[in-house]
Amino acid sequence: MTKDKKKNNKNIRIKVTLECNSCIQKGVININKGVSRYITQKNQYKAPRRLEFRKFCPYCHKHTIHGEIAK
Repeated sequence: MTKDKKKNNKNIRIKVTLECNSCIQKGVININKGVSRYITQKNQYKAPRRLEFRKFCPYCHKHTIHGEIAK
């Protein structure tokens, strides 16, 4: 690969933060001291929409949907 191609490939993947949707809806933030968050990467060209994954939430004590939040 050429140097120009390597520079372009580095900017494709961006870091995103996923936050538990159930904790926000239930108001668990007020009861517990925090909300479940995960950090991951996404390809901004192949996945232009917001990400949603099923992850384990230690505050809800079950697997819930974690959605991408704005920075």
